[in-house]
Amino acid sequence: MAQLYFEQLLNGIQLGMFLFLVSAGLTLIFGFMNVINLAHGSLFMIGAYAIALFHGVTNSFLLALILSLPLVALCAWIIEVVIISRLYTRDHLDQVLATFALILFINEGTTILFGRTPMFLDVPPLLSGTISLFGVVSYPLYRVAIIGAGLAVAIFLWIIIAKTRLGMQIRAGTTNRETVEQLGVNISKLNTIIFVVGAMFAGFAGALAGPLTSVEVGMGENLLILCFVCIVIGGIGSIRGALLGAIIVGVVDTMGRAFVPDLLVKFLDPTYASGISAGLSSMSIYLLMVVVLVVKPTGLFPIIRS
Repeated sequence: MAQLYFEQLLNGIQLGMFLFLVSAGLTLIFGFMNVINLAHGSLFMIGAYAIALFHGVTNSFLLALILSLPLVALCAWIIEVVIISRLYTRDHLDQVLATFALILFINEGTTILFGRTPMFLDVPPLLSGTISLFGVVSYPLYRVAIIGAGLAVAIFLWIIIAKTRLGMQIRAGTTNRETVEQLGVNISKLNTIIFVVGAMFAGFAGALAGPLTSVEVGMGENLLILCFVCIVIGGIGSIRGALLGAIIVGVVDTMGRAFVPDLLVKFLDPTYASGISAGLSSMSIYLLMVVVLVVKPTGLFPIIRS
């Protein structure tokens, strides 16, 4: 039983790293640019399709991963210049409507290019197999690599945000955007950089997800909902909050789906328990969000705006 708990805990952390890679860019875009981008999950999907496309050409997972990131960056740059840049002065309702329309456009475009048949990728041979962790469980090496990649990105972002001039401008712009603009910082250029970098993280997550799930149209939308929960729990605009919120959501969601059905059977009739366990498991992260917002309405690590 301990082995099962540990394995599900690792699964939750791995899901949390996926959520962090997507929500890190999302929280920066919302925190600094004050833009609600519902199409952020589409960039996750673009990353997955990009690696599937390049893998079919190169037959190399690593090379396909390297090639997919510039393609995601190019798509993000076009989206920011053509659409998002026109939404900075608009209210959130306009942003929601425009980015929702963008989801439909990207989904239909992807369908035209690739069809609706799901695409599948194999785990790269170098990362296939399992590895023994603490002598407790044998865990897939590829999933361990994903956890390591998520931690590496978190460290990289911390260095950029905390130790560089760009990070200083981002932190200042998140708390007081008008003052930063008056000090001579090119806000338009900074907006583009933040949007493209955030999109690349989402695309990177999509590329890593390719061997674990089917690559199909609309695959990023459900993940985006979880990412919004992550940044609300962690605090909008906070990378540290996005990381902690993502891990909490990943672990709670995974543990809930794995163990809530067995727990309910102990107290309820099996037929009745099976009927409500799926819904209760799905509700667990939203109940967690409600609890966090009751205790800390601005999230665990809020960015204070002046």
